[in-house]
Amino acid sequence: MSKNAKGPTRMADVSAARREALSYGQVESKTLVEALTIDMAQLFASVYPALHDQAHAALSTNTGFTQRMAVAGELASAHNGPTAFDTLARHKADTVRGWAAYVLAAQPGLSLKQRLEKVRPLANDSHFGVREWAWLALRPHLMEDTEQSLRLLIPWANAPAPNLRRYASEITRPRGVWCKHWPEFKAQPELGLDLLEPLKSDPNRYVQDSVANWLNDASKQQPEWVNEVCTRWQRESATTETNTICKRAMRSMRAKNN
Repeated sequence: MSKNAKGPTRMADVSAARREALSYGQVESKTLVEALTIDMAQLFASVYPALHDQAHAALSTNTGFTQRMAVAGELASAHNGPTAFDTLARHKADTVRGWAAYVLAAQPGLSLKQRLEKVRPLANDSHFGVREWAWLALRPHLMEDTEQSLRLLIPWANAPAPNLRRYASEITRPRGVWCKHWPEFKAQPELGLDLLEPLKSDPNRYVQDSVANWLNDASKQQPEWVNEVCTRWQRESATTETNTICKRAMRSMRAKNN
């Protein structure tokens, strides 16, 4: 998961007062480390006081943070149905806005197109954490239909907003971070080429890093394909941006060969 460099980098550096403010939804987190210090049960109870006991029973556990995010989304969805999305998506706390993505994931009967249209504001949120939850929550749904997911996401790869272009790349990574691997893209990364092509010389570093990481993921099983793509891209697009992407994309291959 991406993180903001300005703020605590160790949990021990997050003050008690700061943890309390985060856990009551009064402030946004500055770094991933700050987010991980949040008492999620308390945060949920501050948003839904009537669910205080349920929140503490379901969220005061040693399960992973991502699992608790999903549980929070399910609880909110069960309590308020689809309307929970709009309520949570407008909250000042980034973690709460992240729950909105999991509410969307928990809602039955929605098509992939509907889920992606609804998540778009979260995918373009000003906070790095919300953008991550936006793809993490929906990735399992997209993995159920690779062909349709690509068809829907290719326009995102051509969107004016860099956060949306990055979303298209990040949500489809063959391996990804904090998520299950995508078997089709691991075995056949060429399936994602139409999505990646518009991004091969993207001017935004946030997007460049995601595209490079996509290819680096693919290189773990399909190094020859990644080498061919990068060689062709650098021949067809002799830009600093393309070179940056390809250099980062091939880092695991270089390490293996050294």
